[in-house]
Amino acid sequence: MCYSLILSTTSDRDLTVSNNQAVIFSRVLPEIPQVSELKHAHKWLVGSRSGCSCSFRHLYSVDLGFSEPVDWYVEDQEDIDATLQVIAIIRELVANGESVDCIDAWGDRPGLVRATELTVDLKRVSDREFRFFENHHFVFTDAPPNAVR
Repeated sequence: MCYSLILSTTSDRDLTVSNNQAVIFSRVLPEIPQVSELKHAHKWLVGSRSGCSCSFRHLYSVDLGFSEPVDWYVEDQEDIDATLQVIAIIRELVANGESVDCIDAWGDRPGLVRATELTVDLKRVSDREFRFFENHHFVFTDAPPNAVR
């Protein structure tokens, strides 16, 4: 089983221009129910060096929140760097007035419960702190309504 990171945006920008060995945007989406939860017309699978979406910063639970990498939880530097690339693209889209959301889904089991929505205020979460949480639906903003930190 693998992670599937699916992003949607109001932007019609071709995100494949950002593709490299660490981050690969594709219009070919996995057949998982969570795709229907995305809010915007332009949808992208965000792949990684592993071919799926596994090589990004992920945690199973949101309980630890956003945090910079720490010594006691070993993460591959390549995963950290790839996550930095993705959040930079998200941040740029939001700064340009576009709406962005994404879902971090584990596996391809049908009938999964809806992902838990999580508003991310990009003014409060730094790029190095950002990570994905399994089965969460991220809604990105640069205004402080009910952001999680």
